[in-house]
Amino acid sequence: MSRLMMILFSMISTTLMGVMIIAALTTGYDTLRPIVIAVAIGFLLAIPVSYLVARRLSE
Repeated sequence: MSRLMMILFSMISTTLMGVMIIAALTTGYDTLRPIVIAVAIGFLLAIPVSYLVARRLSE
């Protein structure tokens, strides 16, 4: 399952990071610090999401 999770993580993390960047930009935070924070939140949020998706797919 770890292999599946890593494959899913590469797709889920880029998607969530992109969503967080767009959310930061649309709310008016357009400097470097909020964008980096949004990327970090998307990256960290992708870890449990990819684990849960991989677990559901491997059932």
